[in-house]
Amino acid sequence: MDLSLTAEDLKFRDEMRAWINASLTDEMKDGARLTTGPFSEHAVGMQWFRTLASKGWSAPTWPPEHGGPGWSPLQLYIFTSECAAAGTPVPLVMGVQMVGPVLMHFGTPQQQEHYLPRILSGEDVWCQGYSEPGSGSDLASLKTRAVRDGDDYIINGSKIWTTFAQHANRMFCLVRTSTEGKSQEGISFILIDDFDAPGITVNPIITMAGDHEVNQVFFEDVRVPAANLVGKENDGWTVAKYLLEFERGGNSYSPGLHAALANLKAIAAAERNGDGRRLIDDEGFRNRIAAAECDTLALEIVEKQALCELAEGRTPGAASSMMKVRGSEILQLASELTAEAVAYHAWPDQKAARTPGSNIAAVGPEHALTALPRHLNHRASTIYAGSNEIQRNIIAKLVLGL
Repeated sequence: MDLSLTAEDLKFRDEMRAWINASLTDEMKDGARLTTGPFSEHAVGMQWFRTLASKGWSAPTWPPEHGGPGWSPLQLYIFTSECAAAGTPVPLVMGVQMVGPVLMHFGTPQQQEHYLPRILSGEDVWCQGYSEPGSGSDLASLKTRAVRDGDDYIINGSKIWTTFAQHANRMFCLVRTSTEGKSQEGISFILIDDFDAPGITVNPIITMAGDHEVNQVFFEDVRVPAANLVGKENDGWTVAKYLLEFERGGNSYSPGLHAALANLKAIAAAERNGDGRRLIDDEGFRNRIAAAECDTLALEIVEKQALCELAEGRTPGAASSMMKVRGSEILQLASELTAEAVAYHAWPDQKAARTPGSNIAAVGPEHALTALPRHLNHRASTIYAGSNEIQRNIIAKLVLGL
């Protein structure tokens, strides 16, 4: 694995940096700055996504034959790093990152021809129907049923913690099509095309940070064409595991962590400790930042190795679980240190002031506006995409043979 920057890579980086800075509008920058969850406010995120799509960069990990740019692993990492450093919005990428690769691997030619171009353009917005009340980490216990009726499946049940379902027009969903044998053997992977169809209800769930980010979705006698089945009936567990490797290992945490830690150091230089000195000059606090930076550098190497695996057509395997565990834990630490750095300025509830386009002035310094909401949102990072306890079990099984 050679990850050194060649003259060509440096040229790519400089061109990428110039294009990003020229393409980011003030509205996009403001929306990205006020982001407290894993994705930016939807309108702002889609504005950036369509800007990328105009350059053919909306699906940076996809191969050229499916509309991707064909970047090397290092070029992909450079792109991700430059976006993080510039503070670009983070659009909802479940179509690009999750269902797109699944369709490339398991989908029929007709499914690929229909869905992939719509994902690339942003015409379709996908959400994920995996978790259910009582079936989160133990996903194989899911109970949402799909019963075959002629050319359709009839779906009944509920999905929960469905990110941005209020904005989605499609869902990729795990459903139970059989109750025989092991629980994993009766699950199928199906695409739900019409989120305005009769029988679908989306109820909001407001997070601790005060944001409408997740939802509970109910299905009551919802008809879905059998042609929307991906893979074979009752073989959805295989499809689901393939997708989860991209959900956990398809993202690089380290570019965002480097940007978050740079922001934290700037805040610590502006804030004072109890003795009136700059917080960055407090040895104990500075050492905690340094420890987080060391952990991020170690994670960066693992992520670059995984990118090389993906570029060569291999899935990350257990490395995706390793990256998810370390990335989410460092993310929590960075947000905790930021909330600690702004001290009492973190406490005012300023949901209106941190809404993109708001003309309401912040209470306290601008850099404190998102500190606590971001910290509260990131408490879930070790749970979503498969809890870290489950990830450690996967690592123990696949790497240590336990």
